[in-house]
Amino acid sequence: MNQHPKRYKKQLINLLKCAIVAAAFYFIYDQVRLSKAVEWNRLLAVMSQHSVVFIVFILSLSVWNRYFEILKWQNLVQSFQPLSVGRAAAQVFGALTAGIFTPNGFGEYAGKAFFFEKSKAKKIIFLNLLCNGIQMVITVVFGVIGLVYFNAAFGVFEAKTVLLLAGCFVVLLSLLFSIKKITLKGYSIDFFIRKVTEIPARIHRKNALLGMGRYLVFSHQYYFLFLFFGVNLPYFALMSVITSSYFLSSSLPSFQFLDFAVKGSVALFFCGLLGINSWIPLLITAIMWVLNVVIPVGIGSYFVLNFKPTSSL
Repeated sequence: MNQHPKRYKKQLINLLKCAIVAAAFYFIYDQVRLSKAVEWNRLLAVMSQHSVVFIVFILSLSVWNRYFEILKWQNLVQSFQPLSVGRAAAQVFGALTAGIFTPNGFGEYAGKAFFFEKSKAKKIIFLNLLCNGIQMVITVVFGVIGLVYFNAAFGVFEAKTVLLLAGCFVVLLSLLFSIKKITLKGYSIDFFIRKVTEIPARIHRKNALLGMGRYLVFSHQYYFLFLFFGVNLPYFALMSVITSSYFLSSSLPSFQFLDFAVKGSVALFFCGLLGINSWIPLLITAIMWVLNVVIPVGIGSYFVLNFKPTSSL
């Protein structure tokens, strides 16, 4: 008698896995179909002008980008249980696939939690918050530095506008710390800070170092792609465009499958101020999307389809 519910549960899980993979690829297909502004034909023309070594180097940066993310996740989970690199990779890629059609990748949190016992779901969501949180902090720090440098070099905004924005940022931080004891559904910023301090400092240090490594790899992949398409601006000027664009686009609510459309629009604004042809930032952002989202989602689909739920689910 108990076999029927188990069979139905297994069929439901298989259906859910297929639905996630099908939805992920549909959204990717739909976005590529609608990306008429991206001049993909120019890519082949430019590739013929570069050596295979340089192209392989660009591709290898995507591998390093995800590898650092896998090591970050392994490091955080090992704060309470062992986790191999292989299993960490399965969880990272699988969660990415599950989160591609959710706002700002929120589905990734649930995706990783499914790989663990139900009793550990809250801990996994918390660790994923730390994993993504350090990446956002690094993005904000480099993004603000990039904006300040870009504005100082090219005078886009008036000094009073910069001061106003800085003032708003300080007020926002002050407000967050002033309400840290306010509780929402049993949680508060003060509670979150206490939970963070419970994790060993060495875990946080490694998380920050790996996050920094991932950011440098990702941002310099952008940089080398600009060189790939013949943009020869000074290093710091070009990096300020990249860090500023990534910071502002990451601050906007969006879906993973719309990632390159949002980032491309912001990059287009900054590149336009420097006289860079509009097709270059759009195509570069689309390439970054394919290398760092589409291909990993394809890999993650394998892990989603082969996912076996824990006995406690």
